[in-house]
Amino acid sequence: MKTGNGGSGAKPQRILPARGKLGVLLPGMGAVTSTFIAGVELCRRGLGTPIGSVTQLQTIRLGKRYEDRHPLIKDFVPLAGLKDLVFGGWDLFPDNMWEAALKCGVLERTQIEPVKAALEQIKPMTAVFDPAYIKNLKATNAKKKATRWELAQQVIADIQSFKKRTGVDRLVMVWCGSTEVLPKDSPAHESLAGLEAAMKADSPDIPPSMIYAYAAVSQGIPYANGAPNLSGDVPALVELAEKTGAPIGGKDFKTGQTLMKTTIAPMLKARMLALRGWYSTNILGNRDGEVLDDPGSFKTKELSKMSVLDTILEPALYPELYGKYHHKVRIDYYPPRGDAKEGWDNIDIAGWLGYPMQVKINFLCRDSILAAPIVLDLVLFMDLAKRAGLKGIQEWLSFYFKSPQCRPDLQPEHDLFIQHLKLKNTLRLLMGEEVLDHSGLDYYDPELGTPEPATPPKKALKPANKPGKRLTPK
Repeated sequence: MKTGNGGSGAKPQRILPARGKLGVLLPGMGAVTSTFIAGVELCRRGLGTPIGSVTQLQTIRLGKRYEDRHPLIKDFVPLAGLKDLVFGGWDLFPDNMWEAALKCGVLERTQIEPVKAALEQIKPMTAVFDPAYIKNLKATNAKKKATRWELAQQVIADIQSFKKRTGVDRLVMVWCGSTEVLPKDSPAHESLAGLEAAMKADSPDIPPSMIYAYAAVSQGIPYANGAPNLSGDVPALVELAEKTGAPIGGKDFKTGQTLMKTTIAPMLKARMLALRGWYSTNILGNRDGEVLDDPGSFKTKELSKMSVLDTILEPALYPELYGKYHHKVRIDYYPPRGDAKEGWDNIDIAGWLGYPMQVKINFLCRDSILAAPIVLDLVLFMDLAKRAGLKGIQEWLSFYFKSPQCRPDLQPEHDLFIQHLKLKNTLRLLMGEEVLDHSGLDYYDPELGTPEPATPPKKALKPANKPGKRLTPK
């Protein structure tokens, strides 16, 4: 791939080519996974459009504004193609992807009928299950009781078997399973040696998602966590990732209400508008909602959601504006809605001289429809990171998570717009292009850089809309 450096002088990162097939391993093959896989199968047959996917539809600006370089991201960086993806995974229930898609009811049967045969071929492997961590589900496709170390070895054997059976060249794992009860702080999480010893001792401090994370990372496989579970976000797994060269990232797909918070809160801060209170409530009726009906599981989700506002608004720096706001989050399981989640936000703000105002948001969304393109992007970007030699925490992918994983001495970045810039600048760096700061000063001060040409480019801009037909008589 020819990239150029846009005059920055930067050298492109050595990135191994995306040759062969990419295996996509998904613990949790319910609504999100079936929607994701069915969508990819439709898109690669030309029967759907991957709306919501940054990797497939978004462009990236390179160089100066007047250079008019705006390639698609998928044409700019060497990503795996949709045709190269091969799917597998684990689930607590034995349904194949066709059966799961029908039961979850996210996609219309008539829409996915053309890919029925492909979906029927994808059957889940037996899953790791611990009822202490997921209270409201009864597994019918779980591995037999064993120590956590033995379960990890079984998952590793599953991975190796999948790779041999399918002939894939590389692997990525993305957790799409349920929210777990948050485990208590444990020395087992603090070091790799401690984690492995705890697994061999069958410590209850090791939840199922952490077993999958260990299995993947121990094999050098990129791992992304789409739930608020601790999973790979412990020092022990970070240590292992650095050792094996595995990229890791999480936590919790940023889909509905938190997506709105990370959009609205930066606006309030940018305009120095005070926040007095933010009340958020959700209703949803899918498997995720059923799991979150358990108080312990909800607590894990609540912690993921609650961390966003303080990090963006920085109340320590702006105590008068953000030091005393009230923040309330509710999630209610309501079966009639299924995957059609509804979020209400009431935001009490104050402006000039303290005068009160309100912002009200009613977001009727579909949880799995918003999550599916996130899974796709994480699969492709995590694979890219691996081929580029990036290991450990991939903070540049914070854009996709409610509670982004980062170095323990740093605050996570929650501002959606900063996250987006961080993502694109990382891609620019990887390909040897200059990063963008959007100051614009170099266009007007020659001492700060190359000024914009005084004459406009020869290529004329086309009007956004063509003139329509005259509707009245001359």
